[in-house]
Amino acid sequence: MSKKVMLTAAVTGAGDTTKKSSHVPVTPKEIAEATIESAKAGATVAHIHARDPETGGISHDVNHYREIVDRIRDAETDVIINITSGGGGDFIPSLQTPAAGGAGTDIQTPAERHEPIGELLPEMCTLDCGSVNFGNMIYMSPTDWLREQAKLIQQAGVKPELECFDTGHLRFAKQLINEGLIDGDPMFQFCLGIPWGAEADAETMLYLKNRIPENAHWSAFGIGRMQLPILSQAALLGGNVRVGLEDNLYLSKGVLARNDQLVDKAMNLLEQNGIEVLSPAEAREQYGLRNPNVGGK
Repeated sequence: MSKKVMLTAAVTGAGDTTKKSSHVPVTPKEIAEATIESAKAGATVAHIHARDPETGGISHDVNHYREIVDRIRDAETDVIINITSGGGGDFIPSLQTPAAGGAGTDIQTPAERHEPIGELLPEMCTLDCGSVNFGNMIYMSPTDWLREQAKLIQQAGVKPELECFDTGHLRFAKQLINEGLIDGDPMFQFCLGIPWGAEADAETMLYLKNRIPENAHWSAFGIGRMQLPILSQAALLGGNVRVGLEDNLYLSKGVLARNDQLVDKAMNLLEQNGIEVLSPAEAREQYGLRNPNVGGK
């Protein structure tokens, strides 16, 4: 196959995974180092969440993001930075406080969710294109809030990765495109296997792939044991791919992984199928991304 793919390393996420694996990076220094190691192993893109260095939980502190980004940009190893804009969307149902939510509810406004992107101007950011039952909580992204976020991302000149956790998210992502809120060729990310979103299987991936606009690009990832099977299927179907400790903690059954090991395993699987991985420079050119090394464009 002649097409090269973009390989993303999602190095930490925001989930409660630090108690399950000591390899999950927590501090800005650890997250930056995990990113650099993943880039050295072959990753094109690093998907970044920040964590609270004291608790290991989610952090919305722009200063944490700034330290991560500065450390990555100061390194000699090049990688495209993709910051989440999906923070502050967790609603925990509570019978005692049904309107306000229970303990652990964490809701940010669109402007607050956008703050790390607007301040730090990464090449890419994610945009979660709808609400979903996420385990026993609700991840909330109302449509008008998403329109506001899309406008802010557009004004910042950052490329949004339109994350679809279910089929309705794809429909609304296309609505954002129709309303002129997404510039250039759109980029979709199919997020498969999250309870209780879209299934992690080839049939679901094909359903989503076959419904994106003709000029769109796409990527897919699976969680847990489906991470590498979905990677292989997506690459063979012409999509970009993602691995990392945000989505899966294991290298093999019972063996905890590091991010760079998952990237290395992904590289080997792709090579076995005759598929090459784009360098960051190639991906910036192919997808029209800003170049932070050249005057911010």
